[in-house]
Amino acid sequence: MMLVRSTKFRTRTAFASSRLRSFPAPMRCADSYATVKHNLFHHSSPRVQSLLVKAAPVTAFRSGSFFSTMPASTVKCHPLDPLTASEIKSTASAVKKTLNNDNIRFVAISLKEPKKVDLLAYDNNQSTNESLERRAEVVVLNPSTGIASELTVCLDNDADAVVEFLTELPSGVQPMLTPDDCDLAEAIAKASPEVQAAVLERYGITDVEAQLVCDPWSVHLASPKDERLTFHPTTSKPQRLVQTFLYQRMHGSFEDKEDNHYAHPIDITPVVDLNSQTCLCIDGMDRPPPKIPTASVNYHRNLFHTNSYLETVWRTDTLRQLDVVQPDGPSFEVTGNEVEWQGWTFRVGFNYREGLVLHNLKYRNRKVVHRASLVEMAVPYGDPHPPFQRKCAFDVGDYGLGYCANSLELGCDCLGHIHYFDATLSDAAGEPVEKKKVICMHEEDAGLLWKHVEYRNSHNESRRARELIISSIATVVNYEYLFYWRLKQDGTIDFEIKLSGELSTNLLSAEEEKTGKSTHGTIVAPGVNAQIHQHMFCARLDMAVDGDINTVSEVDVVAAGDHNNPYGNAFGPVETALVTESGASRTHDATKARAWKISNAEGKTNPASDKPVAYKLIPFSKGGSHPTLLTSPESAVSKKGAFANYHLFVTPHSDTERFPAGEYTPQGNGSNGLPDWMAANRSIESKDVVLWHSFGVTHMPRVEDFPVMPCESTGFMLKPDGFFAGNPAIDLPPDNNKASRLAHSPSEKSCCDTTK
Repeated sequence: MMLVRSTKFRTRTAFASSRLRSFPAPMRCADSYATVKHNLFHHSSPRVQSLLVKAAPVTAFRSGSFFSTMPASTVKCHPLDPLTASEIKSTASAVKKTLNNDNIRFVAISLKEPKKVDLLAYDNNQSTNESLERRAEVVVLNPSTGIASELTVCLDNDADAVVEFLTELPSGVQPMLTPDDCDLAEAIAKASPEVQAAVLERYGITDVEAQLVCDPWSVHLASPKDERLTFHPTTSKPQRLVQTFLYQRMHGSFEDKEDNHYAHPIDITPVVDLNSQTCLCIDGMDRPPPKIPTASVNYHRNLFHTNSYLETVWRTDTLRQLDVVQPDGPSFEVTGNEVEWQGWTFRVGFNYREGLVLHNLKYRNRKVVHRASLVEMAVPYGDPHPPFQRKCAFDVGDYGLGYCANSLELGCDCLGHIHYFDATLSDAAGEPVEKKKVICMHEEDAGLLWKHVEYRNSHNESRRARELIISSIATVVNYEYLFYWRLKQDGTIDFEIKLSGELSTNLLSAEEEKTGKSTHGTIVAPGVNAQIHQHMFCARLDMAVDGDINTVSEVDVVAAGDHNNPYGNAFGPVETALVTESGASRTHDATKARAWKISNAEGKTNPASDKPVAYKLIPFSKGGSHPTLLTSPESAVSKKGAFANYHLFVTPHSDTERFPAGEYTPQGNGSNGLPDWMAANRSIESKDVVLWHSFGVTHMPRVEDFPVMPCESTGFMLKPDGFFAGNPAIDLPPDNNKASRLAHSPSEKSCCDTTK
C-alpha cells in the first residue's frame, strides 16, 4: 500500500518500549470481567471440572437451558485476550490527543495481535511469567477531509496509552462501514428533501420516519459512472458512499418495525455521502412510478395473523417438549478464553471484523491449527438492470461480522447447558460498547460415532458421538449468517455456515414489467422479485499439523489405466504436491473425490503407514457442491473477489497478509489482497503455510424462501489422515443413556446395556 504519511512516535520510556515485560497482576486484562460478572459462564455443579475421556452424560428431561457465572478472579491475562473497556477508553483518549481532533469518527479499536513468531515464543515459555506487550490497532476517519488513518497504540500498565505509529491512508481509501455509519446513512436519506419529495410524489408516503425503510449497502464500483461518485466533482474531496435500497412499511406497528418491508420494495435508490451527510443522487427517477406491492407477507408473531395468502394461525399439531439437560454439568473446562474438552484445547477470540476466531487448536497436546477464521465474503447479485450492477457486498470487509454479531438467546439460539462469551467493541466516538453473549459454546449428541455388530453372535459395540460447538450469528442488513465450529472426539474439525434471514427484494425492471417475468431472479410474492446471487466465503486456515512446517498436496481418486488393470476394476488416489503459489490455485472436483492434504514436513511420520502425519481439507462437507464465482473475469467483482475464483489458495505465512480482498473493501478494487501477495510465486513446500479456502452457495431464490428463509448450509471439514496410530476414539468407554424410552411400549433392556 502506498502511504501518504507515516509517523513513528518514540516518546516512550526504556521499560515500556521493551518487547517483553511482566504484567503486575492477572486482573489487569480482566477488569471488564470484574465489572460484568456474567461475561464468563460455567455450570453450577459443585464438582471440580476436569478433562475427562468419558464425557458427562447428556439426557433429555423436561427442563430448561442453563448458564451461570464464573468468578472473575479466575481469569488470567493472555496476549490474545480482546481489549477491555478500559483499554478501549485509554486508546481512544490517546488517539484524540495525538490527532488534536475531537470530531474524528472511530471506525475500529481492536487488539493488535502479536506477531506469530512472538506468540510461538510466548507459548513455549509461559513458565517464565513474561507476557507480550499489548497494543491496539485503530482506524479513524476525518469527515472534514475524507481521509482515513491507521494508528498503533501501546497499552502500558504503568503509563497512559501511547500512540506509536500513525499512517494516513491514500485519498479515496474507505474503511469499513460501522453500525453507526449504517444508521447515519439511513438518517441522511430520510432527512433529504429530495428523497422526501420523491416518495411523497411517487408513492404518497408522508411519514418517512415511520413508513420508509432504507437498507444501507456499500457501493460496488461496477462502471466509470460509479467511480465518478467517489470524489467530489469540484473539490476532489473523497466521498464515502452508501446506496440505500428503499422499502415501505404498510402493516402493524411502525414504531416497533413489525412489518416485513421486503414485501413492499420501492424502485428508486438514493446514494448518500457520509462525509458531507448529503444525498448525492437518486437512481430510478426517470421511470414512471410502478405500483408498490401491498400484500401482507409476514412472519412476525404479532402480524402473522394478517397474512394475505399465507398461514394466519399457528399449527395445532405442536411438538412435545424436548430439552437437553446435563445433570452433572458440561464436560468442558473454561479458563478465561481458553477451553479444554475431550483432548481438545484452544483459545476463543473475537474481533469487530472476523467475529469468532479460534486460536491454537491442539488435540492431545499436538498442534493442528494455529489460527482459523472467516476473513471475507463476496455476495454478487446477477441482475444487470441499473442500479443493480453495483449490488455486491463484501460483508466481512464492508460491515464486519463482529459488529453485526447477535446477542444470543438462551433456550432459543442456543439449546442445552450453555457457556457464553461476551465482547467489548467500540463505537464511532471511541466509547466501548459491550455486546453480550456473542459466542455460544455447548455440547451436542451427534448420533453414532462408531459401531460394529459381530453378526455371528450378534454382539454389538457402539459409541455415541459428542461434539463441542462454538457458534456465533451475524445479521448483515437482511441476511443472517450462522457460524458453527464443531470439534469431534475423533479429531475432526467441522465448520458449517447456515444462511437464513430475508431476501433482498426489488421490483421488476421496466423491461421485465412488460412481461411480468423475472429474467434474473424469482417472483417470491405478488409483484416482489428476489434476484439470483452468490455467497462466496473465504476461510483463512493457518495450519500447524503436528508442527508449524507443513506441505500441501492435492489428492484425487481416479480410475487406473489399462496397465496392470486386466479386469478394469482398479482405481486409487493420485497425490500431487503443491510447491508454489501459482500451482496452488485449485478448484474442487467432486468427480475425483478431490481433497487437499496438509502434511507435517518436520519428519513426523505415522507408525503404520510410514507417511507424514496429516490432516485433509474436505470441501463442501455440508450442503451441495457449488461453483466458484460466476461473474465474468473482466468484471469488477471478479477482480475484487479474486479469492473466490478458485476453491483453494496456499501462501506462506505472513503477519501482514490477513484479508484476501484487501484491508479496505468499501469502494475498493481488491488491491493489496491475495493476487498481489501471490505475484511473487513464492515457494510453499515445507513452509509455514496458510490455506485460503473459498466455498459458498449459489442462491437461486425459491418461493419457499419468503418471507423468511429456511436455513441453507455450506461448509468444510478438516479430518485427520494418518495423524493418529488408529481410531483416536477407540478409548471411549461403553455407555447407555438411561433416560431413553420407548415411545409406546414398556421399557426394555438396551442392546448396549453396560450391566450385561
